[in-house]
This record gives sequence, C-alpha cells and structure tokens, in this order.
Amino acid sequence: MSISEEIAELLYPSAPNPDGIIAQYPPRSFSGEEIVTRFAPSPTGFVHIGSVYIAQIARNIARQSGGVFILRIEDTDQERKLERGIEEIVECLLRFGLVPDEGFYTIDPLQERGRYASYQQSQRRSIYQSFARLLVARGLAYPSFQTEEELQALREEQKLTKSNIGYYGPWARDRELSLAQVQEKLAANTPFVIRTRAPYPNNEKVVVQDAIRGRLEIPGNDTDHILLKSDGLPTYHFAVVIDDVLMGVNLVLRGDEWLGTLPLHVQLYEAFGFTQPVFAHIAPIGKKEGATKRKLSKRKDPEANVAYYFEKGYPTEAILAYLLNIADSSFEEWRLQNPRMPIADYPLKLGNMSDSIALFDLVKLNSVSRETIAAYSTEKIVQHILQWSEEFAPHIAQWIQADQEYACQALNIGRDDTPPRKDLTVWSDVEVTHGFFFDKCFAKSVADQGYLFPDLADADMLAILDYCQQEVATLHEVEKDTWVQNMKVYAQEHGYALTPQEYKRNPGQYKGTFGQFMGVYRTTLTNKASSPDLYQIICIMGTERVTSRIKQAQEWLRAKQVNSAGG
Repeated sequence: MSISEEIAELLYPSAPNPDGIIAQYPPRSFSGEEIVTRFAPSPTGFVHIGSVYIAQIARNIARQSGGVFILRIEDTDQERKLERGIEEIVECLLRFGLVPDEGFYTIDPLQERGRYASYQQSQRRSIYQSFARLLVARGLAYPSFQTEEELQALREEQKLTKSNIGYYGPWARDRELSLAQVQEKLAANTPFVIRTRAPYPNNEKVVVQDAIRGRLEIPGNDTDHILLKSDGLPTYHFAVVIDDVLMGVNLVLRGDEWLGTLPLHVQLYEAFGFTQPVFAHIAPIGKKEGATKRKLSKRKDPEANVAYYFEKGYPTEAILAYLLNIADSSFEEWRLQNPRMPIADYPLKLGNMSDSIALFDLVKLNSVSRETIAAYSTEKIVQHILQWSEEFAPHIAQWIQADQEYACQALNIGRDDTPPRKDLTVWSDVEVTHGFFFDKCFAKSVADQGYLFPDLADADMLAILDYCQQEVATLHEVEKDTWVQNMKVYAQEHGYALTPQEYKRNPGQYKGTFGQFMGVYRTTLTNKASSPDLYQIICIMGTERVTSRIKQAQEWLRAKQVNSAGG
C-alpha cells in the first residue's frame, strides 16, 4: 500500500467504494439524442430572476430533446442556508410551471422524485467522501490542516512578496506532509480540509467547445482548491462534478460567472477519468446604467428578486415569454407567427444566444405583459386576479368573490372595442383601472380626495345629476347612439357647447362644454377624469348602483354648498 493510500485509509476508513456508488447510479437508457440538464440553486438568498432565466432555458432544452430536467439543491453552505430556502425555490419553479422531472417537485410536503436521489447535496456526504478518498489514494488530493489564522498569515506574506494570492506550489505548506505528520494531526483531532494537488507550474491550456461561446482556451488550474471542507461537506467545485456525472447530466447550463472555475472542473473530470459534459455559459441579465451595462444587483435592483414580480402581479407566462425573447431574439418572430402555441414549444437553440450581457427592460416586459393579458379570456383574467389578490390584496379578492359575475362584466369592458382596451399590465393595476366598479373601492377614493368634478358651478352640476337620475331609469329602453344624442340635446338646451371650439369662440354664452357635462356623470360613477365607455359603465353597474351613486354625489355637492355658505 502506498503512502497516499495509507493516508486515504486514515482519513476515511469507512467511506464506501466509489465503484459501488457508480453501480447505484447506472447510465440513463437513452437513444443518444436526449439532453439531461440541471438547475442547481443554493438556498442562501432570494430567488433571482436570472435563476428563472437559466431554469427555463435548461428545462426547454431538455424537454424539446425528450430528455430530463433536474432540480438539484446545492446546500453545502450550511451557515448561509435559509429556513424554507428550498421550499421557496421549489415554489418559484411551480409558479412558473417549470416543474422538474427529477428532484424536489412539491412543497406541501417537500418531496423529491427520481432514481438518482437524493437531489440535495447535504444528504450526499458519504458519496463525496468516497470520491475524495479515491483522489487522495491516487495522490491527486491531500489533507490540509492549516488554520484560518495560518492561511491569513500566508496571504499577508504573499502580498509582501507580490506573489499571486492562493494556495499553490511552494505556498501549499501541507502539500507534502508525511504519513507520520498526518497521523499526529488526526490523533490531535485537528480539523482538516481536502485539497486537490494541482500541477505547478501548469503551462497547459484547457480547451472547451462551449455550446454558446464556441471554442474556449483557458490557462490550466495550478491552485490547490478545497474539495471537502472541515465539516465534511464538499465545495461547489467538487460536488458539481460528482453529481453531474452520477446523475447523467450531459449539458451543463450555468452563468458565465463560473467560467473561471472551468479549468478546475475539467481537471477533476480528467482526474477521475469521467466523460465531460457539454458546457454552455450563459451571459447574465443586466441593465443599463448611464452609458454602461451591469448585472442586475441583488442590493440595488428590486426587480432582481422574483418576489417583485409576484407581488406586482405579472402573469408568469409574460415573464417567461420576455425571458425567452432576451435569450433568443428569434423567439419574437416565432411568437408573432404562433400566438396561441405554448411558449415551451419554441425550439430554443443555444447557438442563437448571445455571449454578452442580456439587457432586462421593464418597459418591454410591461408591453409583453399587456399583450399577454389582452389575449386572455375575461374569465381567465378574473381567476388570475382572484388568485393573485388572495395572496397579496385580500380586499380585492373580497370584492370579486362578492359578485364574480359582476366582476367579469366590469373587467370585460372595452375588450371588444376596436382597438380593444388594454388597461391591465399587471394584476395589481386592477384597483386603479377597474376599482371604481366596486363600491368599497369607489367610496375610499371619494373619502381620500373628494369628487374630482370638472370646473362647473355646484348648482349646475346638481341640475345635471337630476337629469341623469331621470335618464338612467329608462336607459334599458334606448341604444347607445340614442342615449348620447339625448344627452347632447339636454346639454345644448341647458347652456353647454357641444364642442370645445364652439365654447372657445363664445365662452360667455355657455356654462361649459358637453365634455364637462358628461364629466359630471363620469365623475359621479368613477371619480375619474377618463374611463372606459360611460354608457357601458352605466349598463354594467345597473340602475340601482348608478342611482345610489348619483344620490351620494348630490349629497356631497349640497354639503359643499352649505359649507361654502357658512364660510
């Protein structure tokens, strides 16, 4: 037995044989064209919109090949792991319809599926220790017992000598420990990590054909990176290689921030004799800041957090469509040609993706969202608003639940016009755009700001409302054109110019314009200066509600007159 094998036996005497582990993870029985991808987030912070971007790409690529999309939880950083962090990741994917084929797929209770389980790295400790032992036995890795204080002193020394910062070559002070030294450290229960024994100096180049970026040539790794931490859990670099191999991942989609780790990962594949997957490094989502571009920041940009879109009420379909558009510019044309097809049917091609930062434009997303909502049936809109409001705006949910048929009529207003109204960009818009239909919302508007009547005399507005009170009783007997004509006749007979131009020519002859005349009625029902078609509003609200609101407005105007007289 070699010294390396003896050290491996000392470190992990009970670690299982890697051959036995590999036998438990047999190759997938595919024809050869199927792609296996994985989305592997860490539950250490909120879900970033960039994570949804990558997850959608990974899922679509796998699905369109007849392959498998895996959700794997990389939770080896136990100190930063959030309570319910895994649940939030799974819930996010479920909201977007990005349900994994393998891995965690439900949250109540949290469950995983797939023959290559567990898909949670903290549950795979013995697997990583087994493969670490194999590398130590082959002399390709070694235990390092240096404390954080010793490592910090080493870094300070490197700064003074203007050397590269890191643990490598002559600076790797535990690299050549003897068997006796290792035995002594273990006997004293000294904590240790496992480091890769990288060639130093390393003058070789790592050459990889990236599915997005083409041929990459990168200097080989010469740093003795940590593979297993002192708590026995792996670093990202070690775990990702082991798990991707055992789970049969043949396409690694990840952000381009991981490009710098590629030499180490390739080195590990070669050390084990594993077949490398295809790599595809995706450019990050960013935004313009002045003349420059930068990545979306977790600290600076609220839109980086997926929760932002849930709270605002963006349809998840709109977000996915927009993300596909910035991933592959050909999607927009395909969408125009196939407006009713599920966006998951789009034949996404990695070769169409750019290797430069993908600009995320909220204005463009809003446009996509409006068009998405406009294509929904009214019933679907109501159900979406109800689902959103039950979580984020319970008072709106109560309005809708009180009379769902009335809510459907209200939200359908103007949708059959030419061109159709597109009031809603997000579900949270509904209170502003359609809230006046609901009595409690309307009452709050009046209580907060009073009636926003046009600039007419109170007495004249009271007279207008008297007429409106009479007119609404017979509204069901007339068509819209007749109703409008009747309103014009009454307005003209009582001193209102039918056009602004007419009023401007002879302002002294008129009380106001027909627009102001109708504005009194509009404000009485909506408390808005503009609204959908007033005739439709009256028909939807019905005689009882319209009559009630007219009486409320009249009482408000009379009280205003009394207060003015008293002042």
